[in-house]
Amino acid sequence: MTTAAQNASSPRPPFIGTNVPRTDGAAKVTGRAAYVDDLPREPGELFGATVRSPVPRARLRGVTLDPSFDWSDVTVVRASDLVVNEVQCISAEQPILAASEIRHAYEPVVLLACADKRKLAQAVRAVKLDLEPLAPVLDPEQSFAKVDVIWGEDNVHKRFSITKGRADLPDPSASAAAIEAAISGCEVVVRGRYTTHHQEQLYIEPQGVIARWDERGVHVTGSLQCPYYVSKALVHAFGLPAERVNVTQAVTGGGFGGKEEYPSVLALHAAALAQKSGKPVRLIYDRKEDIEATTKRHPAICEIVSGCDRDGTLRALSIRILMDGGAYMTLTPVVLSRGALHAAGVYRWDDVRIDAIAVATNTPPNGAFRGFGAPQTIWAIERHLDRVARELGRDPVDLKAQNMLREGDTTATGQILRGSVGVAECVEKALAASGYKDKRQAPPVVRGRVARGIGASVFMHGAGFTGSGEKYLKGRVAIDLLPGGRLRIRTASTDIGQGTETVFRQIAADAAGVGIEDVDFAVPATPYVPDSGPTVASRTVMVVGGIVERAAREIAARVHAEQETGGGDFAAAADHLLSKEPEVTALVQYEHPGWVTWDDVTYKGDAYPVYGYACDVAEVEVDLDTLEVTVTGFWSATDVGKAIHPVMCKGQIEGGSLQAIGWALWEDVVWKDGLILNPRMTNYIIPTALDAPPMHVDLVEAPYAYGPGGGAKGVGELPMDGGAPAIAAAIEHATGIVSRDLPLLPERLLELQNAQKG
Repeated sequence: MTTAAQNASSPRPPFIGTNVPRTDGAAKVTGRAAYVDDLPREPGELFGATVRSPVPRARLRGVTLDPSFDWSDVTVVRASDLVVNEVQCISAEQPILAASEIRHAYEPVVLLACADKRKLAQAVRAVKLDLEPLAPVLDPEQSFAKVDVIWGEDNVHKRFSITKGRADLPDPSASAAAIEAAISGCEVVVRGRYTTHHQEQLYIEPQGVIARWDERGVHVTGSLQCPYYVSKALVHAFGLPAERVNVTQAVTGGGFGGKEEYPSVLALHAAALAQKSGKPVRLIYDRKEDIEATTKRHPAICEIVSGCDRDGTLRALSIRILMDGGAYMTLTPVVLSRGALHAAGVYRWDDVRIDAIAVATNTPPNGAFRGFGAPQTIWAIERHLDRVARELGRDPVDLKAQNMLREGDTTATGQILRGSVGVAECVEKALAASGYKDKRQAPPVVRGRVARGIGASVFMHGAGFTGSGEKYLKGRVAIDLLPGGRLRIRTASTDIGQGTETVFRQIAADAAGVGIEDVDFAVPATPYVPDSGPTVASRTVMVVGGIVERAAREIAARVHAEQETGGGDFAAAADHLLSKEPEVTALVQYEHPGWVTWDDVTYKGDAYPVYGYACDVAEVEVDLDTLEVTVTGFWSATDVGKAIHPVMCKGQIEGGSLQAIGWALWEDVVWKDGLILNPRMTNYIIPTALDAPPMHVDLVEAPYAYGPGGGAKGVGELPMDGGAPAIAAAIEHATGIVSRDLPLLPERLLELQNAQKG
């Protein structure tokens, strides 16, 4: 009897909610997993390289190839070689190669390929760019002040406005006046300005692709999150029908958003070199090039004015958000959107006006990064409410708990929270586990020249694409029935280290009633897997996993119907069905719950079908001489709806929290004249396992009625949101230093301390 038959004919415990071994784990820990640069070289394969601008803004007057260099075996691609010089993303204004102007340092100008790596490096140095440097705009506030100066049009990438209550008026001037009146009528008014900085994704494996052409079209294999993004970029640039573009994901060593849109650039470069040379081209970045050239987290400036009653009841909120999009748009509108939608925090407000703007600067384009704009605005609103609490003489968490959203409340977009609101339980569990109340009520502990303090943050994160995004995406998955009653999942959702392969198998196995070992996961390749939408936005398990569950049930129902008519066990019935129908496949498309409504024009309605919630508590020690900060304990209680795989779920929370700690305390992209001064892992500092504090994670399960496995919600991005404000609150408790700007480096804390003393 087959395993599938055994599992289907006798009761077995469910896979959902259990910590099954990771199905990709053995290959990765033994070194069998083949990342893109591990793949064997193909016959005649060339190595690719990119010649980049050394200045942030210039006129490109020409390109000269050193005549004394032997170019006979070097392939050269310039903008003039490209039929369509556009990178298709949300817009197509970014060129594949600069043609006449340079908009940021490290902008690609010339592509080279050669079979000899050493000669390729020499060839890069033999290309001379004739540049007329121009004065760059590197500051987003300076950019916002300039119109029709540099780009020949408004420097704004995107704008959004969100209004609620008395500010919900069609005329912007009237709305602005209404929110000012609402705030000025409050008993307590607090103003603040809060800033966040660039952050580099610094995935373990740098960017890389391999491209080749044959009679069937172009083939690209790479380290990437979103195969169909790359496919659409290739279709646009090379004028190919989609069926002549094959994009395959290699085993991928992390992404954090950095391998969402940027691999399209890399794929276009490698494909252009492969097309001109007639040979396969391998284009792999080293760490320095990866840090310099690729997208990063958008810096943001948030100006907040709030009004509340003397008893702490929050009433009115006005926020202005300015994000730095960099030289080209990439995914900036989506990042700005999510940032704006989370700017009011997890709190009730009667009257709200949020104005969000993203502008262009002469810095490399910023793009997707875990959290997608929400960490920037949650930092601002959490720090602001800490200030409000100080004004009122209240503990910050008490004030926040008083005003937290509950089921039935409405968000800033007018969305009614219909269920799965576990934030109160998150706060209760995190405070209890950390001993927050007792530690906070006692004076800060000072031993010698070290002060200890504790702080907390409360936050939420929307799961899935914003607004109508999922309706536009129409994400689909397919599950095939295989001989012996096995199943094969076909989806464009990629595993980039977060465990997608494993949890999808768990979901499908439980839905179909088979063993997890009887479920296969197909390698994501565009000719073979349907477009499930991108692996982003905390949507993989909740959205795509939900349709995996439906597809598995559909297949199982067909097999069970065959059993009823023909008898036999599950495996025999599957084989009998396949003897009548050579292909038995369930192709299922995602649909929002019927009650979800969203207006893209007014930006009102159900921004997300559901939210994840969390409370983070950080305890720190601050050296009073050096102002170095050590996180000595970190507690997170996180509402995940339902944990499909509790260990991996906790791993996502711990990993995201450590990434947030790094953003808060150490990570700092150092710029000078538009260039990055620390593009290496030796001087761009991220936390390692040795820097990780003891992590204490409580999983709160407030099931989402439409989530797979009994109510799963998105969890991948949520942990990035709360770490920084919790640490800042802990530093303030320990030292009295009030910080509104990230990162919390010792020298910046010293400046704040001196300013507060003076």
